[in-house]
Amino acid sequence: MIKLQVIGNLGADCIQKEVNGKTVINFNVAHSEKYKDAQGNLKERTTWVNCAYWTDKTAIVPYLTKGTTVYAEGSPEADAYTNKEGQAAATLRMRVLNIQLLGGNNKESQHPNEHQGAVQGNVSNTGTPVAPVASSVADDLPF
Repeated sequence: MIKLQVIGNLGADCIQKEVNGKTVINFNVAHSEKYKDAQGNLKERTTWVNCAYWTDKTAIVPYLTKGTTVYAEGSPEADAYTNKEGQAAATLRMRVLNIQLLGGNNKESQHPNEHQGAVQGNVSNTGTPVAPVASSVADDLPF
């Protein structure tokens, strides 16, 4: 199994759909990193991951809104295509197996108690409870 892990911000509110009687939650995660090029100029690169979370545990949906910081892991898929300008491009997708809310959303201050409940309710697709990540731990991450 190949496993992909990403920490980033949602680019838009998630979309919940029913497909053949099963629930899928679709969302996009942006991960940005800064680096210096060969000339020493500071650059920033953003990678977008299109995520599909097949689950019957939909209590997390109201909290998957634009700007929310999440940790997601699952199985990656990549597709190559030609864009409108005729250049080769690729799309990175992930079938999410586990997701955790890490915070970082403007709506958080409006509904602090609701946000806390969502973090405590995170589970993996295997039904295993996922421990919430304390903000002090998330602040210490090197990326």
